[in-house]
Amino acid sequence: MHSDTTRRQILAGSAMSLFGTAAGSLLSARCNASDGVLKPSLPQKVSRVIWLTMAGGPSHLDLFDRKQKLADMNGMEMPPEFTAGQQLAQLQGQKLFCMGPVFPFRRYADCGMEMSELLPNIGAMADDICLVRSMTTDAINHDPAHMFMNTGSQIAGRPSMGAWVTYGLGSEADDLPGFIVMVSTGPGRSPQPIAARQWNNGFLPGSCQGVRMRSQGEPVLYLNSPDGVSNERQGADVAAVNSLNQLSANRLQDPEIATRIAQYELAFRMQTSVPELVDVSEESDTTLKRYGCEPGDGSFASNCLLARRLAERGVRFIQLYHRDWDHHSLLREELPLRAREVDQASAALIGDLKERGMFEDTLIVWSGEFGRTPMSQSNKGPIGRDHHNRSMSMWMAGGGIRGGTVYGATDELGYAAAEKICTVHDLHATMLHQLGIDHERFSVQFQGLAARLTGVEPASVLTEILS
Repeated sequence: MHSDTTRRQILAGSAMSLFGTAAGSLLSARCNASDGVLKPSLPQKVSRVIWLTMAGGPSHLDLFDRKQKLADMNGMEMPPEFTAGQQLAQLQGQKLFCMGPVFPFRRYADCGMEMSELLPNIGAMADDICLVRSMTTDAINHDPAHMFMNTGSQIAGRPSMGAWVTYGLGSEADDLPGFIVMVSTGPGRSPQPIAARQWNNGFLPGSCQGVRMRSQGEPVLYLNSPDGVSNERQGADVAAVNSLNQLSANRLQDPEIATRIAQYELAFRMQTSVPELVDVSEESDTTLKRYGCEPGDGSFASNCLLARRLAERGVRFIQLYHRDWDHHSLLREELPLRAREVDQASAALIGDLKERGMFEDTLIVWSGEFGRTPMSQSNKGPIGRDHHNRSMSMWMAGGGIRGGTVYGATDELGYAAAEKICTVHDLHATMLHQLGIDHERFSVQFQGLAARLTGVEPASVLTEILS
């Protein structure tokens, strides 16, 4: 034994030697193999997910869930039986007044689905959409609500759904990460930040973590070689570093070293794949106009176009965040702006995927992290709505989703989900089901427990929305 061998190395080597090689191979392969390791136990309806996240909590009562009774009671005191003993965010202990829908609604497409006139393009695609009006969540403030929507837990440090899916099915791309995130913000505002922990890998291998791709400037930080460093020299450096890492991997049998080796190699391949990905010069003027974007403008529309390009290249899980939906005030002024920023591009993404034959094996999800109250945040000045976790709306489209349908309903004032109540765990179970994964059997041992994305509480696949 070498004299410089430490006690920590001896213990690590002894412990890891029992299972390290097999675990290292398995964990590395799950996140990088093109054919995945987890064999889908259910019929796989979709190969990938594109999750359009409206960060801040869009007002479902002004976009997707018009309540005539609420409109009739506009400005009247909220009946106390609705809110008694209920958790509120910033309206706790205040006198509560009903606030009817601020914008007109109309019926769209052949199915006659009712949505706000602020969403004419999404409305035009209603025959391809399942609108869920009975969604609920456990969290009532932004960061824990994002954590819960992404990971199934309000506790930071759990794996996000994108990490779970990449861990289970691997990536179909060998020159791009399996899980990519993009963030956009409308001009003129400075909303709450989106933290990287929302696309964390948690206790899963590091190669399952989401990689943020920036909408403007250098797409991925620190990816390009320094000036004067050729591709050949960079490749030689990567090979040298990985050979040293392999020596450590052979000695310590640490799965994360195998992950590190794979990530160095992936980063090297991305030096070629990422510039090609973001170069949209090959896209037609018709396509750019369809999405409503200019190349490199950093908009949600540009990110939707890039999402389609990522999907074409085999990226498994693509998540777009568009911020600034937190309208405690200025709802009348700001909601039309946010709707305009996402409406055309969301519909364009659906239409583009359909024309390219990718709609049937892509699952598209459009959701915020919670809903908004049917009570006004203020009765004077710039009106708005508070955070709300007992009711929200979201929609899904794509492979295996029954388009032109509405699932569930809220009560007469839109305060709480009342029919076919849907939880975040139900949503996750349904998404995994469409990917061919049984959520009850998809687990990882962590701290002595079989940890699952859908947690330990009962979760149900929303079979009624599936075709």
